[in-house]
Amino acid sequence: MEANINPRLPRRSPSRQQSRQYSTGSPNRYVKRQRVESFHSDEISPSFESPPLPQHRCPPHQAISGASHGTTPNVSYYSSPPAHTPSSPETSDSLQSYTNDKVSAQMVELFEACRQQYVDLCRKETCRAQLQKDIRSLYPDARLYLTGSTMSGLGCRSSDADLCLVVRMKKNYDKAIHVLSALLRLLRTLAYVDKVLLIRAKVPILRFKEKGSNLEFDLNVNNTVGIRNTFLLRSYTHADIRIQPLLLVIKKWARHCEINDASKGTLSSYTLALMALNYLQILKPCVLPSLQRDHPACFDPLLELDMVPDGSRRVPHYRSKNKSSLGDLFLGFLKYYAFDFRWDSQIVSVREARTLPKTSPDWKSKFICVEEPFERHNVARAVYEKAKFDTIKAKFAESYQILDERKDLNSLLPLGVIIHKERTGR
Repeated sequence: MEANINPRLPRRSPSRQQSRQYSTGSPNRYVKRQRVESFHSDEISPSFESPPLPQHRCPPHQAISGASHGTTPNVSYYSSPPAHTPSSPETSDSLQSYTNDKVSAQMVELFEACRQQYVDLCRKETCRAQLQKDIRSLYPDARLYLTGSTMSGLGCRSSDADLCLVVRMKKNYDKAIHVLSALLRLLRTLAYVDKVLLIRAKVPILRFKEKGSNLEFDLNVNNTVGIRNTFLLRSYTHADIRIQPLLLVIKKWARHCEINDASKGTLSSYTLALMALNYLQILKPCVLPSLQRDHPACFDPLLELDMVPDGSRRVPHYRSKNKSSLGDLFLGFLKYYAFDFRWDSQIVSVREARTLPKTSPDWKSKFICVEEPFERHNVARAVYEKAKFDTIKAKFAESYQILDERKDLNSLLPLGVIIHKERTGR
C-alpha cells in the first residue's frame, strides 16, 4: 500500500549543497559523514514520521492500557493511507515459482510463519506514538521514527523495534548521551515502560520493554543514517519477491549458529543483510543491481529526511533474469562466503554491487569488511577477535556441506521449534 508524506506541506527544493554528489570507488574516499550528535533544528522537517497505518482499529493490547495520561494510545489521528507499511513486494511473479525443491518450500513455510504481521506493526506504532507524545514534554520539537527491520520488510514476529529520536541539539555541549540520560529518567516514570537501560556504545541507546510483554525497543538519538539505510533495505526487499524470505532464513540460520550478535563480537543483522544482498548482486546474471547506482536521486545521502521514504517508493520493481530457487540461493550464499569470498582482501559493497579491494590500513586490519552504503564505514567492525572470525567462517563451510549433502533445511535449523516460538512468543 502507498501513501503520501503529508501532502499538505510544501516540499523544499534541494539546496546547492544537497545536489552535491559523492565520489565513487574506495570507501575511504567518502566526502562527508552523517553527523550523529549534531543534528540541528534547521534539519528537522515536520512532514515525515513513521508511516501511518490503515484507518481501521488496531487490535487492543492490554499491556499498553496503562499508558501515561490514563489513555490507550491509538493511531486514529493519521489521515493518510499507509506509505511504507512493510509488506510483500508487489509483483506479478509468484513465490511458488521459486519453490520447486524441498529446501525452497521449507524456506517459504518458515518465512510465512515468522514474518512480521500487521498486528505486530500496529503494536509497535502504538508505542511509538505514545512515546513521542511523552517525550515532547521534554523536547517539544522531537520526532520519533520506527527504523530497522520493523520498517525494512525484514522483521519477524519476535523482532524488537528500533527507534530514532530526532531532536534539536545545542552545538556547544548537548550530546546524545545527555539526551538519553534525561529520557532514562522520564521513561522510568511511564506506566507502560519497563526495564530501562542506558547502553553507552559507539552509538549509545536506551533499551527498554513494553510493560507486561516481551516487546523490546532500542532508542538512539539523531543517528539519522538509520532512517536512510532502513528505506534502502526496504527498496531491496521489494525489488524481488525472493529477498524477504531469503534474508529471514539467513538471519534465523545465523542466530541458531550463534554468529548474529554484534555485542558478542559476531555479525549484526544489518551486516548479514548487506552480505546477502552483495552476494545476489555479484551472481551472473544478478538477482539485484545497485539501487544507489541506478537511482542516485532516490538515495542521495543529503536528501532531506522527509523525502527519504518518498525516494524509496519511486524505485521500480527489478525484473531479474536469474530464476534460481530460494534453496539454490541460500546454498549459494553459504558456499560463496565459505569458499569464494576473500576475507583478507575484499570489502563487501552493496553500494557498488561488487567487492572492493582493501586499500587502506584501516580496512586491511579488520577481519571482516562490509561497507555501510551511506557512511561507508565498516559495519562488521564488531568482529575483532580471530577466534570469533574463525567461528563465523567455519559455520558457513559446515552449513554449506550439510545442506548440500542432505537437501533438508531441518538439518541446519529446528524448524518446528522456531515456528512454535514465533507463533506463541515462548
